[in-house]
Amino acid sequence: MLNFEQYTPTRVIFGKGTETKTGKEIAALGGKRVFIVYGGGSVIRSGLMKSIEESLESEGLIYEEFGGAKPNPTLSHALEGVVKGKEFGADFVLAVGGGSAIDTAKGIAMGIANPELDFWPLWTGEYPLKKILPVGVVLTIAAAGSEMSKSAVLTNEETGIKKGVQASDLVRPLFAVMDPELLASVPEYHIMSGIVDIMMHTLDRYFVMDGPARLSDEIAEGVLRTMIYEGPIALKDPKDYDAMAEVMWASSVSHNDMTGLGRGVRDFAVHGLGAPLSAHYDAIHGATLSALWGTWAEYVYKSVPDRFARYARTVWGVTGEDDLAVSREGIDKTVSFFRSIGAPVSITDLLERKLTDDEIHKLAMDVTAGGSKSISRVQPLAIEDVEEIYRRANA
Repeated sequence: MLNFEQYTPTRVIFGKGTETKTGKEIAALGGKRVFIVYGGGSVIRSGLMKSIEESLESEGLIYEEFGGAKPNPTLSHALEGVVKGKEFGADFVLAVGGGSAIDTAKGIAMGIANPELDFWPLWTGEYPLKKILPVGVVLTIAAAGSEMSKSAVLTNEETGIKKGVQASDLVRPLFAVMDPELLASVPEYHIMSGIVDIMMHTLDRYFVMDGPARLSDEIAEGVLRTMIYEGPIALKDPKDYDAMAEVMWASSVSHNDMTGLGRGVRDFAVHGLGAPLSAHYDAIHGATLSALWGTWAEYVYKSVPDRFARYARTVWGVTGEDDLAVSREGIDKTVSFFRSIGAPVSITDLLERKLTDDEIHKLAMDVTAGGSKSISRVQPLAIEDVEEIYRRANA
């Protein structure tokens, strides 16, 4: 097992009715002026926002609401929130929603705390992050895992680039309120995308094998098996509390780093391949990952057949002595699972059309910074490899 540091400061408040504890959590952390970041109107129509407001009022907290976070959160919207949050005098940022609201909230918290720095260079790591306003979360979609992670993404509309925040434990929310009942009204497509995203957060760590890490492997494989079993149940009946609770907790565990500790730096190549599809075509994040994973896996599995074979045996129950054959069956079973829950398994499934050669080249240029870098630690992928993966997924 390789050296690692593990720090997950997020306090999890899990279960039915826990959103009523939001005010107490913020007050205990010293918050007084709360800037609430959310997406569309569903949190208002459902009555969730009213419950949260009452919780804040009961603690004497002042709040202001800022809606409009989009499924692929944008830089311009986060910057608008920074301006409004400053004007309000926010000392605490509360995200109510899924990954889009949380990532937007993280950006707003960074911007308010660092008014002297240009935001985008701060976001991308040109300036080191030294401070951030405290962030809390009331989770309404299980997918991104942003409620416990040091990750977040924003799309810069001017450049068309979707970029992750500089990794820092300062970015992790201080608490996450997680009531599985809040997921009962999530649209089917978003539940499906969430299932894929949870699995991909796990898989993009799993295939890096710089050192043995048995416990991390067992945790990762457990998350994957849980999603394969519970995901379709939750998708069929979002009001199934037990199934949705498993999905919600898996979302957090899949992206709080526990599934990759001791194994080395995570890969996230498939996330890198999917990001420009979200940025340029406004495709839902999880769906871009299922559209590309099978093609990526088929392209690289021969580099680490023993690892893909372990995945096939422990997660899917594949038997056999030939690691290459077992690996292929595991890949096929994964793609079949994605298809069974209604997830796209190719670019043509995702966009309902084929991309042109010029579009594929532009995507590959985005992924490889104009051809100047390779991606993937499983097998380094230069621009020509990335283009080939996109072509095969575009068939």
